[in-house]
Amino acid sequence: MSDLPEKMTAIAISAPGGPDVLSAEQRYVPVPLGSEILIKVEAAGVNRPDVLQRMGAYPAPKGASDLPGLEVSGTVVSKGTDASMHAVGDKVTALAPGGGYAEYCKVEQGHALPIPDGLSMIEAAALPETFFTVWSNVFDRVGLTAGERFLVHGGTSGIGTTAIQLAKAFGAEVFTTVGSDEKLAAVNALGADHAVNYNKTDFVEAFLVATGKEGIHVILDMVGGDYVEKNWKVAAVEGRICQIATLNGFAEDVNFSRLMMKRLTHTGSTLRPRDNAFKSAIADALRQKVWPLLSTGKLKPVMDSTFPLCQAADAHRRMESSGHIGKIVLTVK
Repeated sequence: MSDLPEKMTAIAISAPGGPDVLSAEQRYVPVPLGSEILIKVEAAGVNRPDVLQRMGAYPAPKGASDLPGLEVSGTVVSKGTDASMHAVGDKVTALAPGGGYAEYCKVEQGHALPIPDGLSMIEAAALPETFFTVWSNVFDRVGLTAGERFLVHGGTSGIGTTAIQLAKAFGAEVFTTVGSDEKLAAVNALGADHAVNYNKTDFVEAFLVATGKEGIHVILDMVGGDYVEKNWKVAAVEGRICQIATLNGFAEDVNFSRLMMKRLTHTGSTLRPRDNAFKSAIADALRQKVWPLLSTGKLKPVMDSTFPLCQAADAHRRMESSGHIGKIVLTVK
């Protein structure tokens, strides 16, 4: 489109550090090449990897924007010469390799999906990062099936609220851990079958009792640290654990005999560095199997709060307080 502006407002990371290093600046509007599309952003999701990138612990992949922001919703306003999946004017939500904290963001066409019926642009911006992550890890990587027991730690995080809903929708018995009684009420309302406040209750003991000592088949963990050993204790024989972050650092002094005796599989992944084809395949699976559930209201993103784009620092403070329940989203006027 020839009427696009030359410059846009974007939130950049001035130097590694706390939330105050996020600052508004003028950047050139990205130009979509090849199979890329350009989205005029209405909303952008805030995720833990954004916080890590801001701190200097999670650099952008080669070729990606140095701006934070891994998911956006908005309107397609321009396309590369090879882009044919979306038309100019389409309303989409998309997974981005970076660059979401801006008025315009370019993404690979296969990483964008239509806005599910009944969802606002703000709700749509809360979908891609968590739904891509949960689907690829829980269902593709470790193969959760109906009737199995599933545990996700941090049940009120964006990942947690998404994982609880998806696992329930596909027939699993859902277990989760949270850090307060308020969050306990929230995950119970969301449909968790068994939930504990880890500050009051030993989840290993509680969940072993709840399963008749049989344990849990699939575990999604973002915590790491001493939770590695705890996950192995609470896992069922032949259980599968998928690691997607290590917020509590790396595990030390783990008892590998437990891994061997239970014949456990402990795997892990990161989404951002994966190639375009891998992410497009996830998008295809979501379009077929999950988007219909969003359009009928069976699934719905849990929203915590919104902040204007130029208050991204406040959004990061909200995330780092760990008081949030569900997704934090930036709005772009």
